[in-house]
Amino acid sequence: MRAVAFDMDGLMFDTESVYWKSAAALLGRRGYEYTEELCAAVMGRPPQFCFEFFKETFSLKESWQELQNESEELFLDFLNEGFSTMPGLFELLEFLEIHEIPKCICTSSSLRVVNAVLSKYDFANRFKFVLTAKDIVKGKPEPEIYLRAATKLEIIPSKLLVLEDSTAGCLAADKAGAFPVIVIAEHNKNGNFQKAKLIVNSLNDPKIKKLLVGNL
Repeated sequence: MRAVAFDMDGLMFDTESVYWKSAAALLGRRGYEYTEELCAAVMGRPPQFCFEFFKETFSLKESWQELQNESEELFLDFLNEGFSTMPGLFELLEFLEIHEIPKCICTSSSLRVVNAVLSKYDFANRFKFVLTAKDIVKGKPEPEIYLRAATKLEIIPSKLLVLEDSTAGCLAADKAGAFPVIVIAEHNKNGNFQKAKLIVNSLNDPKIKKLLVGNL
Protein backbone atom coordinates (compact mmCIF):
# COMPACT_ATOMS: atom_id res chain seq x y z
CA MET A 1 0.00 0.00 0.00
CA ARG A 2 1.31 3.45 -0.95
CA ALA A 3 -1.19 5.81 0.71
CA VAL A 4 -4.11 5.86 3.14
CA ALA A 5 -7.61 7.32 2.75
CA PHE A 6 -9.57 7.89 5.95
CA ASP A 7 -13.31 8.12 6.24
CA MET A 8 -14.15 10.69 8.92
CA ASP A 9 -17.33 10.17 10.98
CA GLY A 10 -17.27 7.05 13.12
CA LEU A 11 -13.79 6.22 11.84
CA MET A 12 -11.62 9.12 12.96
CA PHE A 13 -14.08 10.71 15.36
CA ASP A 14 -16.85 9.43 17.61
CA THR A 15 -19.45 11.59 15.87
CA GLU A 16 -22.01 8.93 15.01
CA SER A 17 -23.70 9.67 18.35
CA VAL A 18 -23.89 13.34 17.33
CA TYR A 19 -25.49 12.38 14.02
CA TRP A 20 -27.94 10.20 15.93
CA LYS A 21 -28.97 13.12 18.16
CA SER A 22 -29.42 15.49 15.23
CA ALA A 23 -31.42 12.97 13.15
CA ALA A 24 -33.57 12.06 16.16
CA ALA A 25 -34.26 15.75 16.81
CA LEU A 26 -35.02 16.43 13.13
CA LEU A 27 -37.54 13.60 12.89
CA GLY A 28 -38.81 14.13 16.44
CA ARG A 29 -39.91 17.66 15.54
CA ARG A 30 -42.16 16.03 12.95
CA GLY A 31 -43.52 13.30 15.18
CA TYR A 32 -41.30 10.45 13.98
CA GLU A 33 -38.73 8.25 15.68
CA TYR A 34 -35.18 7.69 14.47
CA THR A 35 -34.37 3.99 14.68
CA GLU A 36 -31.46 1.60 14.26
CA GLU A 37 -32.93 0.53 10.92
CA LEU A 38 -32.99 4.11 9.63
CA CYS A 39 -29.46 4.68 10.87
CA ALA A 40 -28.21 1.59 9.05
CA ALA A 41 -29.91 2.72 5.84
CA VAL A 42 -28.15 6.10 5.74
CA MET A 43 -24.80 5.45 7.46
CA GLY A 44 -21.92 6.49 5.24
CA ARG A 45 -24.18 7.88 2.52
CA PRO A 46 -23.99 11.48 1.17
CA PRO A 47 -26.44 14.17 2.38
CA GLN A 48 -28.73 14.13 -0.66
CA PHE A 49 -29.36 10.40 -0.33
CA CYS A 50 -29.97 10.64 3.42
CA PHE A 51 -32.46 13.47 3.35
CA GLU A 52 -34.27 12.28 0.23
CA PHE A 53 -34.61 8.96 2.05
CA PHE A 54 -36.16 10.69 5.08
CA LYS A 55 -38.37 12.80 2.82
CA GLU A 56 -39.74 9.78 0.97
CA THR A 57 -40.01 7.53 4.03
CA PHE A 58 -42.03 10.03 6.04
CA SER A 59 -43.63 12.07 3.20
CA LEU A 60 -41.99 15.25 4.46
CA LYS A 61 -42.93 18.47 2.66
CA GLU A 62 -39.55 20.17 2.88
CA SER A 63 -36.89 19.82 0.18
CA TRP A 64 -33.91 17.60 0.95
CA GLN A 65 -31.76 20.74 1.03
CA GLU A 66 -33.97 22.32 3.69
CA LEU A 67 -33.83 19.15 5.75
CA GLN A 68 -30.05 19.06 5.38
CA ASN A 69 -29.68 22.67 6.54
CA GLU A 70 -31.88 22.09 9.57
CA SER A 71 -30.07 18.87 10.44
CA GLU A 72 -26.66 20.52 10.16
CA GLU A 73 -27.73 23.32 12.51
CA LEU A 74 -28.76 20.66 15.01
CA PHE A 75 -25.54 18.73 14.43
CA LEU A 76 -23.35 21.78 15.05
CA ASP A 77 -25.24 22.54 18.27
CA PHE A 78 -24.77 18.99 19.54
CA LEU A 79 -21.15 19.00 18.39
CA ASN A 80 -20.44 21.80 20.86
CA GLU A 81 -21.20 19.37 23.67
CA GLY A 82 -17.94 17.65 22.77
CA PHE A 83 -16.79 14.49 21.01
CA SER A 84 -13.72 12.27 21.10
CA THR A 85 -11.35 10.71 18.62
CA MET A 86 -11.62 7.01 17.91
CA PRO A 87 -9.12 4.62 19.55
CA GLY A 88 -5.70 4.54 17.92
CA LEU A 89 -6.13 7.62 15.70
CA PHE A 90 -3.24 9.66 17.08
CA GLU A 91 -0.92 6.67 17.05
CA LEU A 92 -1.72 5.82 13.43
CA LEU A 93 -1.33 9.42 12.25
CA GLU A 94 2.06 9.63 13.94
CA PHE A 95 3.12 6.31 12.37
CA LEU A 96 2.13 7.49 8.89
CA GLU A 97 3.96 10.76 9.34
CA ILE A 98 7.13 9.08 10.61
CA HIS A 99 7.13 6.81 7.55
CA GLU A 100 6.12 9.66 5.19
CA ILE A 101 3.06 7.80 3.93
CA PRO A 102 0.57 10.18 2.24
CA LYS A 103 -2.91 10.36 3.71
CA CYS A 104 -6.21 12.01 2.86
CA ILE A 105 -9.79 12.16 4.10
CA CYS A 106 -12.71 10.95 1.95
CA THR A 107 -16.04 11.64 3.63
CA SER A 108 -19.70 11.74 2.63
CA SER A 109 -20.28 14.68 4.97
CA SER A 110 -20.77 18.26 3.78
CA LEU A 111 -17.89 20.73 3.78
CA ARG A 112 -19.61 22.71 6.55
CA VAL A 113 -19.70 19.69 8.84
CA VAL A 114 -16.17 18.60 7.92
CA ASN A 115 -14.72 22.02 8.74
CA ALA A 116 -16.52 22.08 12.09
CA VAL A 117 -15.32 18.61 13.07
CA LEU A 118 -11.70 18.96 11.91
CA SER A 119 -11.29 22.40 13.50
CA LYS A 120 -11.90 20.94 16.95
CA TYR A 121 -8.64 18.98 16.70
CA ASP A 122 -6.74 21.11 14.16
CA PHE A 123 -6.30 18.11 11.89
CA ALA A 124 -6.79 19.58 8.41
CA ASN A 125 -3.08 20.38 7.91
CA ARG A 126 -2.10 16.78 8.67
CA PHE A 127 -3.70 15.51 5.43
CA LYS A 128 -2.75 16.12 1.80
CA PHE A 129 -6.38 16.90 0.95
CA VAL A 130 -9.97 16.36 2.02
CA LEU A 131 -12.73 15.20 -0.33
CA THR A 132 -16.31 15.89 0.78
CA ALA A 133 -19.81 15.47 -0.64
CA LYS A 134 -19.37 18.62 -2.74
CA ASP A 135 -16.42 17.12 -4.61
CA ILE A 136 -18.26 14.18 -6.13
CA VAL A 137 -21.34 13.42 -8.22
CA LYS A 138 -22.07 9.88 -7.05
CA GLY A 139 -21.45 9.24 -3.37
CA LYS A 140 -20.67 6.07 -1.49
CA PRO A 141 -21.30 3.16 -2.16
CA GLU A 142 -20.23 4.27 -5.64
CA PRO A 143 -16.44 4.31 -6.09
CA GLU A 144 -16.01 7.88 -7.36
CA ILE A 145 -14.56 9.40 -4.18
CA TYR A 146 -11.83 6.77 -3.86
CA LEU A 147 -11.00 6.80 -7.55
CA ARG A 148 -10.59 10.56 -7.32
CA ALA A 149 -8.42 10.19 -4.22
CA ALA A 150 -6.11 7.73 -5.97
CA THR A 151 -5.78 10.11 -8.93
CA LYS A 152 -4.91 13.04 -6.66
CA LEU A 153 -2.38 10.88 -4.81
CA GLU A 154 -0.91 9.78 -8.18
CA ILE A 155 -1.21 6.07 -7.41
CA ILE A 156 -3.23 3.23 -8.85
CA PRO A 157 -6.34 2.39 -6.76
CA SER A 158 -5.01 -1.03 -5.72
CA LYS A 159 -2.23 0.74 -3.80
CA LEU A 160 -4.73 2.80 -1.76
CA LEU A 161 -5.53 1.51 1.72
CA VAL A 162 -9.00 2.72 2.71
CA LEU A 163 -10.08 2.92 6.36
CA GLU A 164 -13.85 2.75 6.74
CA ASP A 165 -16.59 2.00 9.27
CA SER A 166 -19.69 1.76 7.05
CA THR A 167 -21.01 -0.79 4.58
CA ALA A 168 -21.44 1.95 1.96
CA GLY A 169 -17.83 3.04 2.38
CA CYS A 170 -16.55 -0.51 2.23
CA LEU A 171 -18.43 -1.13 -1.01
CA ALA A 172 -17.13 2.14 -2.49
CA ALA A 173 -13.53 1.18 -1.75
CA ASP A 174 -14.02 -2.33 -3.14
CA LYS A 175 -15.63 -1.04 -6.35
CA ALA A 176 -12.75 1.39 -6.78
CA GLY A 177 -10.29 -1.50 -6.64
CA ALA A 178 -8.74 -0.16 -3.43
CA PHE A 179 -7.98 -2.12 -0.24
CA PRO A 180 -10.87 -1.66 2.24
CA VAL A 181 -10.10 -2.06 5.94
CA ILE A 182 -13.03 -1.92 8.37
CA VAL A 183 -12.58 -0.70 11.92
CA ILE A 184 -15.25 -2.14 14.22
CA ALA A 185 -16.80 -0.07 17.02
CA GLU A 186 -20.06 -0.07 18.92
CA HIS A 187 -22.02 1.76 16.21
CA ASN A 188 -21.12 -0.65 13.37
CA LYS A 189 -20.63 -4.00 15.13
CA ASN A 190 -23.59 -5.52 13.27
CA GLY A 191 -22.64 -4.22 9.82
CA ASN A 192 -22.25 -6.26 6.65
CA PHE A 193 -18.60 -6.08 5.63
CA GLN A 194 -18.23 -9.00 3.25
CA LYS A 195 -16.11 -6.90 0.88
CA ALA A 196 -13.58 -5.91 3.51
CA LYS A 197 -10.02 -7.15 3.00
CA LEU A 198 -9.29 -6.76 6.71
CA ILE A 199 -11.39 -6.13 9.83
CA VAL A 200 -9.78 -4.71 12.97
CA ASN A 201 -10.88 -3.23 16.29
CA SER A 202 -8.57 -0.21 16.42
CA LEU A 203 -6.82 2.20 14.08
CA ASN A 204 -3.62 1.27 15.89
CA ASP A 205 -3.83 -2.40 14.93
CA PRO A 206 -0.39 -3.71 13.85
CA LYS A 207 -1.94 -5.43 10.82
CA ILE A 208 -2.72 -2.01 9.31
CA LYS A 209 0.88 -0.90 9.76
CA LYS A 210 2.20 -4.12 8.26
CA LEU A 211 0.18 -3.50 5.09
CA LEU A 212 1.97 -0.18 4.74
CA VAL A 213 5.58 -0.94 5.60
CA GLY A 214 5.85 -4.72 5.53
CA ASN A 215 7.81 -6.33 8.36
CA LEU A 216 8.08 -3.99 11.34
